[in-house]
Amino acid sequence: MDVKQILNLVNKAVEEHKGMNYEILDVSDITIVADYFVLVSGRSKLHVEAIAKAILDEIKLSEITIKSKEGSAEGGWILIDLADIIIHIFSEEQRKYYGLDKLWQDAPRLFEEIKSEPDL
Repeated sequence: MDVKQILNLVNKAVEEHKGMNYEILDVSDITIVADYFVLVSGRSKLHVEAIAKAILDEIKLSEITIKSKEGSAEGGWILIDLADIIIHIFSEEQRKYYGLDKLWQDAPRLFEEIKSEPDL
């Protein structure tokens, strides 16, 4: 499965669970850590956990390797590392505090591009 197809799976899970302030950043020309960062916020600890679980369920169903999962809804930040894609699921407070949106502000946003692609 290619990266765009994986991003489509993530997009599906985020939309179904009404993730907020959803961004897909193309960081491939800025860092060697990953090609894409996905940023999404939840309204509460339960919402953060539900979004993360939905993403993990979609990934596992497609037999995609999860490099690691870090953090917790209690801490307000869950990170899912898929190697080329790193998914950050934040509480609204933690997202503001860490400011990844500003840190990676030069990265092109791909959300509309991915959202408009048909399901694969």
